[in-house]
Amino acid sequence: MSRPNFYASCGLDRASNLRADASWLEARLDDPSTRLVPVWRNLNLFRASLAAAAGGRPEPLHLTRREAGEIGNGAADLVLLGLRAEAAYFALDLSAREDGAELAASWGGAFEDLRRHGPLLAHSEGGLLAYARGILHWHARHRFCGVCGAATESVEAGHVRACSNPRCRTQHFPRTDPAVIMLVSCGEHCLLGRQKVWPPGMHSTLAGFVEPGESLEDAVVREVREETGVAVDRVRYHSSQPWPFPSSIMLGFNAEAGSLELAVNREELEDARWFSRDELLASPEDESLRLPRRDSIARRLVESWLGRE
Repeated sequence: MSRPNFYASCGLDRASNLRADASWLEARLDDPSTRLVPVWRNLNLFRASLAAAAGGRPEPLHLTRREAGEIGNGAADLVLLGLRAEAAYFALDLSAREDGAELAASWGGAFEDLRRHGPLLAHSEGGLLAYARGILHWHARHRFCGVCGAATESVEAGHVRACSNPRCRTQHFPRTDPAVIMLVSCGEHCLLGRQKVWPPGMHSTLAGFVEPGESLEDAVVREVREETGVAVDRVRYHSSQPWPFPSSIMLGFNAEAGSLELAVNREELEDARWFSRDELLASPEDESLRLPRRDSIARRLVESWLGRE
């Protein structure tokens, strides 16, 4: 790919071989170059967003151990993200605190939704924040063992949760939900749909989760057929995107249809229709027609099909 999708390629060495080295981890936490990446209830920490409102670039706010103070001492709330230029980065989970807004203000920032600023961030920064958000969401959803129900504990620098029951001791590893997302075309037209909860006028590519025992290509064919009644073939991989909102990996494809006939499943979509290239190129990006979010792989698939790359 000529460039990575948003939230991908954060440029970290994930240092997986060092996660179980307690002395190395302790040394990194004592190193003044180490940075903590705070997350509070799925929100990332940014320096005051006034800069973005004035046309500047939003600035993620990372903390030193000294700045974090006693808050950064709980190993159970820290997850090693990796190394960048020899500096270690740890995600810091503050979700259990009720004073998240006050804490952020004390550091000169605010906790905000990553998607608000994603398109304005450098890929390395957006990817780092997405990584921190995603892995801490996994921790929040796996406090108890799925085998025996006992409490789990964070081990190996936060990349494993181990069951505390000595008769079980099952290890649980971070998971992400695979979802296919596809730009379906037929000649000079492509197929876009919309859901009722989306902003007025917004249309996007079709998408859906991969089911057990299903290949990615089969999932593309099934989802398109289920949602629009369209039969597709020539399924070709395009690119992927981590999408931790809350916990998906989006697997992008192109597919071709043999006709423009539609049978929209109104339980799945509010609407779906075929758009010409000229119609999309002239999109006013308003309530009559707007394309997908600029930080989404859906937008990338549309832009690629339009020949803008």
